[in-house]
Amino acid sequence: MKRAQRKGREAGRVDLDEILPEYDFSRSRPNKYASRYAAGSIVVVLEPDVAAVFPSAGEANEALRALAGIIQKRRSLRTASRRSA
Repeated sequence: MKRAQRKGREAGRVDLDEILPEYDFSRSRPNKYASRYAAGSIVVVLEPDVAAVFPSAGEANEALRALAGIIQKRRSLRTASRRSA
């Protein structure tokens, strides 16, 4: 949900209840990996043992596409066999 903007609120100013004093952003910097995430991408975190099998994102995507094709084919065969029964 979006908050309604208050009239007269200064740009860049935050309310006291929005940022607690223990939060220190003085040494923060922009995310250097942000450009890697293309618009429409979904980030999935793999367990280390699974990630070790795939040396690159391309190979992981290729394997998942192959698996997705098998799943879709099996679903369509199952649906067709139910119709004929």
